[in-house]
Amino acid sequence: MLKWLWVSVLVVVLDQAAKFLASGMLILHDPVAVLPFFNLTLMHNPGAAFSFLADASGWQRWFFTVLAAIVSIVLVVWLRRLPPQEKWMAAALALVLGGAVGNLIDRLMYGYVVDFIELYYKDWYYPAFNIADAAITVGAVMLVVDTLRSKEKQGRLS
Repeated sequence: MLKWLWVSVLVVVLDQAAKFLASGMLILHDPVAVLPFFNLTLMHNPGAAFSFLADASGWQRWFFTVLAAIVSIVLVVWLRRLPPQEKWMAAALALVLGGAVGNLIDRLMYGYVVDFIELYYKDWYYPAFNIADAAITVGAVMLVVDTLRSKEKQGRLS
């Protein structure tokens, strides 16, 4: 099932290209309105999702770097061991892997993750994110759906 790694590579390429463009064309923390609910806003996140541990003293860079590397290795091994009929699971793992590697590259190169997609409604703002984060989220949702479908299928067989 390693043939699904092309999805991971595509996510990494799109993510890194978008981050390169955002870093070159946007000013840090200066939103550019795109739609009434969507800004492009360059942000640097030294923490994890939702800026978790962003204010830590710097150790979090290496913690999240090592964590992402370990998770990436586990995902490749998991993907390699999947039976050929598990296409949905393979796609989900490949998306999560691509997102993890995309953000891992940022941490290694800059010490932070480049975020630039900002969604909002009136005065409520969702934390800024990037293509890697979106791929991780979609992959994780697919994993949950796969788990629920498997449990449902097992329930019918019992």
